[in-house]
Amino acid sequence: WISFFRDRRLAPQIKNANAHFSASDRAKITRLLDHLNEFLVEPEKPSLLHGDLWGGNVLCGADGKAMLIDPAAYVGHAEADLAMTELFGGFSPAFLAAYREVRPLQDGYEDRRDLYNLYHLLNHLNMFGTGYLNAVLSVVDEYVG
Repeated sequence: WISFFRDRRLAPQIKNANAHFSASDRAKITRLLDHLNEFLVEPEKPSLLHGDLWGGNVLCGADGKAMLIDPAAYVGHAEADLAMTELFGGFSPAFLAAYREVRPLQDGYEDRRDLYNLYHLLNHLNMFGTGYLNAVLSVVDEYVG
């Protein structure tokens, strides 16, 4: 999982965003990628992930049941999807409490959450521009600052 997240999620987004980074930023990012296994953990078991699980991709049907739309599905650590539910809001604290009741989190999730969201922040930097650069650099600094 950790190699996949580094090589197939973070690294391509970082490569695409390279022009936004200073030499100092690049050094920190390289250090983060080189030490990713010190921050992330392998999942207890792999999960099918939505891949883009923010509030705008959850609808309520006429029957009152939740429906997920616009997936970018892959297999990985369930924490990656859960982290995104906290990135842009839209999910209530009751959601996280109910999730934890059904599937307890591995110890240290809160310490990994921002690192999982780095992928989405990089993606937004690449798609929407420099308005996301400070958020990206803040996460990098949080781990290797």
